[in-house]
Amino acid sequence: MLIGCPKEIKPQEFRVGLTPAAAGEAIGRGHSVIVETSAGMGAGFSDDDYRAVGATVLDTAEEIFAKADMIVKVKEPQAGERKMLREGQLLFTYLHLAPDPDQTHDLLASGCTAIAYETVTDSNGGLPLLAPMSEVAGRLAPQVGSWTLQKANGGRGVLMGGVPGVGPAKVVVIGGGVVGTHAAKVAAGMGADVTVLDRSLPRLRYLDDVYGGTFKNQYSTAAATAELVQQADMVIGAVLIPGAAAPKLISRAQLPTMKPGAVLVDVAIDQGGCFETSKATTHADPIYEVDNVMHYCVANMPGAVARTSTIALGNATLPFMLSLADKGWKQACEDDPHLLNGLNVHAGKLTYYAVGEALGLDVLSPALALKA
Repeated sequence: MLIGCPKEIKPQEFRVGLTPAAAGEAIGRGHSVIVETSAGMGAGFSDDDYRAVGATVLDTAEEIFAKADMIVKVKEPQAGERKMLREGQLLFTYLHLAPDPDQTHDLLASGCTAIAYETVTDSNGGLPLLAPMSEVAGRLAPQVGSWTLQKANGGRGVLMGGVPGVGPAKVVVIGGGVVGTHAAKVAAGMGADVTVLDRSLPRLRYLDDVYGGTFKNQYSTAAATAELVQQADMVIGAVLIPGAAAPKLISRAQLPTMKPGAVLVDVAIDQGGCFETSKATTHADPIYEVDNVMHYCVANMPGAVARTSTIALGNATLPFMLSLADKGWKQACEDDPHLLNGLNVHAGKLTYYAVGEALGLDVLSPALALKA
């Protein structure tokens, strides 16, 4: 198979879909790899690093899309990239279609087959291709939140860990999954007073057993959330429903009840955000204010630490990419139902139910797509 990796064009996206090591693995199994020039520069990989493992470096994204059987990316294809996709081509990347009808309709119109990293599953019920970026984003969230909390950036001017005689920042993390756990660990490590909210009692028991001395946890009800949000200096939204639009957990009406200069960090922004007032921002202009509450809603947070993120993502995606290349998408998905769960679009049909529900579109069963 001819595997193509274009340079990411989303603003301030420095990651790359294919590391030189991953390219070398694919080439070692008899596949060919083409990479757009400078695609890896933001993550610290030169064109010569790709050439050294046998990949071919091409000048333009147009060449990559025109030639490759499979396109491997990081972020969802932008409007110009979607125009270059073609019928029968395989796209393997993050998609986050539920809050993005334009992308969804463009992918359907292209006739391509699109497998989304964020809906591939594993035998433990986890999301193995989302997990590494969730870990990165979770660990970043308290860092960017503490920066936003500084007075010069519009925040309350509260230090996360306080100082002797002055209490620490109060941080509320909504969601106790991968993102929330990593966010809570780092926030607590910075000295903050941290409470994690979640609706899963088994998860709360796990958090209490493992981290009971590090941060607190509480069952998530509307009343509990409202009370804690009023007390918080920072709220980190870390709720995920796989493939679906994120639920809105803090309304516009609640913002005036919060402390002036408090900070909302929405890690769920790729799925539409879990605060009613969330809107996607970029690393170039990451924060904005609504009703005296600062919002940090960068849609590609892990792109800020591109080298760490690229290597972590590459470690996770490599086995799946090689399976797709070795077997073709149909056989790979027949052999691995967890990979089949990643199928979102095929030949003009939507194949992921949560996206169909969010956008009001008909859905073809992935099993039937295999037989098409």
